[in-house]
Amino acid sequence: MSKITAFIDGSIYSQSVCEHAAWIAGRLDGSVELLHLLGRHETGSAPSDLSGNIALGARSSLLKELSELDEQRARLAMKRGRAILEDGEAAVRAAGVEAVSGRLRHGDVVDTVAEVEADSDLLVIGKRGEAADFAKLHLGSNLERVVRASHKPVLVAARAFKPIEKVLVAYDGGASSIKAVDAISRSPLFAELTVKLLMVGTDNTEARNRLAEAEAVLRGAGVAVQGEVVAGQPETVISERVESENFGLLVMGAYGHSRIRSLIIGSTTTEMLRSCKIPVMLFR
Repeated sequence: MSKITAFIDGSIYSQSVCEHAAWIAGRLDGSVELLHLLGRHETGSAPSDLSGNIALGARSSLLKELSELDEQRARLAMKRGRAILEDGEAAVRAAGVEAVSGRLRHGDVVDTVAEVEADSDLLVIGKRGEAADFAKLHLGSNLERVVRASHKPVLVAARAFKPIEKVLVAYDGGASSIKAVDAISRSPLFAELTVKLLMVGTDNTEARNRLAEAEAVLRGAGVAVQGEVVAGQPETVISERVESENFGLLVMGAYGHSRIRSLIIGSTTTEMLRSCKIPVMLFR
């Protein structure tokens, strides 16, 4: 049975994450595990060392009070986390998937990904976190870290779930996009969905041959696919096609270049995540 691991934080994206995870699990006849992470700032019980800043007579009582506040904060974080998981499990079941469980974990998201991905087939995360309403042009702080750390496909959920019928694959002939095509050809997740391969760049014989090879792989697996080579900038062309042709899912390779290079010239992956209003499935 396939296992989908979904990260939820109680933000407005959590409902969408649960519904996307349920959609995938339903098509794969799989299960969903929901994870809510408790950071150190939420559960730390050791008070700060203020001994040098507190007058002698007040030190003991104030440190005791600070410790009690830290303990109360940790208990509230645990209680909130359990409530988030209960709501998430209810959302997954409401979407028709009964095989769902929830788990609270302490620690960093990258460390968690390394631990949980071994028995997961796919990870789901929201595009933005708890500050979504205040940072509409910024991606969640943990999103890139999760994608770069994971060796499994990562679905980045859009703000709201919509049934998916058409899939756009941004194909460049690189290792990650070849991996994506291979995964589509093998997975029942894409069965009976309409798939389009879009290669953006110079329209020449080499590009068309590489695209034809990918089309052949998908057609050989029974996938309804159409390929096209279009001149232009990938970020612009892909975004326009997503909007004009009403695709429900974008599939692409993730972060094909180094972080330093991305900082200098930007990243197609980051731009697609920022601009597209549909879920994005990333392969590395």
